[in-house]
Parts: sequence; structure tokens; C-alpha cells
Amino acid sequence: MGRAGASILFAVAEVIGKIERQVRVNERIRAREVRLIDENGVQLGIMPSQDALRIARERQFDLIEVAPNAQPPVCRIMDYGKHKYEQAKRERETRKKSKATEVRMLRMKTPQISQHDLDVKIRKLRELLGEGSKVRISVRFRGREMSRPQLGTDLFNRIREMLSDVAHVEGEPRREGRLMNMMLAPKPGARPVKEKKAPPEPPKPKKETATPDAQEQVQEEQVAERPRQVEDTQDSGEAG
Repeated sequence: MGRAGASILFAVAEVIGKIERQVRVNERIRAREVRLIDENGVQLGIMPSQDALRIARERQFDLIEVAPNAQPPVCRIMDYGKHKYEQAKRERETRKKSKATEVRMLRMKTPQISQHDLDVKIRKLRELLGEGSKVRISVRFRGREMSRPQLGTDLFNRIREMLSDVAHVEGEPRREGRLMNMMLAPKPGARPVKEKKAPPEPPKPKKETATPDAQEQVQEEQVAERPRQVEDTQDSGEAG
């Protein structure tokens, strides 16, 4: 085994040792006497650790040291596998809550943006803020706009007012070269605004199609009318 393999085994053993030092279970409990709590939360009093372990075995559970620094240490009868699962679940929830908030970017090519384009940007900002993300808005100045920084400030003030119900300004507008930036953070309880879908169009009336029998009847009527038309033509010729 190389050095890399030995170092990996050493690291794994160190982690396992830390886990074992954190939670002592069954025969790993070193205290001579413990204060025992059963699986229903009832205190059974102080007793030798061997007696506590025997009671846990008889009830088909494990003996877990939950308060090693107490005098005497407190042990509880429970299912160790279930205990580890619940502990891991609590740790995942804690990490999820303490996870750093994601920062998203929204860029605008000019501070002289049309109202329609601004409405589109506002809808996107509401969606990102509703997801819990912070948003850094960036506006680029071009040409003569460089001498008119008030354009960017006015645009950011409009955005601030339009999003005042779901966001607050965490970083005031700052000019950095050709860019001006502002940071928005979601207010507690902000939720994305779902766009209303247009109502479905009513179904168009279907065109009535003639059945084969009706088509044959129409053809027979047309054939019956042809001799009459011929007779009328002959009569008109004789009269002439």
C-alpha cells in the first residue's frame, strides 16, 4: 500500500474515531454508573452501566450515552439506527438553512430602457427574488450616457419602487467605469408572482359535412332539373 492509501485509511480511521468519541453506545460506555431513561422517556434511576445495558438488550434496543458530562452520565434506551437517521436529518436541515444565499445577475444594456422592456425585467426580478436569491443589477453606459450618470440612478429608483413589496436594497447604486450596480435582497416571505394564463379560446363551430345519402339526393335533383332547362330553351327558340 502506497502513502496515498495509508493517508486515506488514517483519515477514515480518524473520522470514525471522532464519531465514536462523540456518541458512546452499548459496550463503549465507560462509566460505572449511569442515570437511565427508557425508550418512553421514563427515568429509571441511577444504576450500574452493566444493568442498564442488560435492560436495553432485554427490550431489544441500544443503550446510548446522551449526556456524557453529567454526573453520573445520562444514558437512554433507543434504536441507535433510528437515532443516527434523525441526527443526520437534523444536520441536513441545519446546513440547508445556513446555506449561503445565491447571488444572481441581471444586466441591462442601457439606462434608457423602454417601459415594455423594463416590465419584462421586473417580472424576471420578481421570479429570482421569490426563489430566495439576491440579485445584482448591472447597467452599462454607452457613448454620451457616460456623462449622464443620473440616468442610471433614476432607473434604479424606479426599479426600487416597483419591487418595494418583495425586495429591499442591500447595496446602493455604485458607478464602476461604464457600469452601475445595485444589489437587491428578498424580503422575508417573498414568493414568485405567477403570470396569469390567458383563458382558452372557445372551440370553433365545425362545418357540417353532407352525408353520402344527402350528396346523392342533391345530384339526383340536379340531373332532374337539366331536362327542364333544355325544354325551356327550346320553347324560347320556337317563340323567337
